[in-house]
Amino acid sequence: MASISQIANKRLKFIGPKASIASAAKTMRTARVGSLLVKKGKQLVGIVTDTDIVRRAVATGKPLGKLTVEKIMTTPICTIEGNQSVDDAQDMMADLGVRHLGVTKNGEIVGVVSVRNLLLHYKRYAQSMIPQDMGYSEPKISQD
Repeated sequence: MASISQIANKRLKFIGPKASIASAAKTMRTARVGSLLVKKGKQLVGIVTDTDIVRRAVATGKPLGKLTVEKIMTTPICTIEGNQSVDDAQDMMADLGVRHLGVTKNGEIVGVVSVRNLLLHYKRYAQSMIPQDMGYSEPKISQD
């Protein structure tokens, strides 16, 4: 079974705690990610996700341009060691009710794993288990 570090996104994206929610959403869209690590100076202080934006910002009806990341971010960041299994991450996400985990190596965050990463991993795994040649052919459709 693969380890979390093998499927995690290691191209970390950051945003400051004083950034607006609108800015965070634009950064996520541009970077094609569902989360941003929140960094104050050199210290990671939280994570803001697309779900946080929807549930804690948009759903409140407050102006997104004035609401800041620090008001809706999740803190502390839920983490998993990179050498743990994909199944461990799935269990942890289910138990904690989160869709993103920080991936650590020696206590330092080196990646982020999301539900999407897990789905892609399990899809590739399932496809690898299907025999390539099962003698299947397309059914013939009668022209009658």
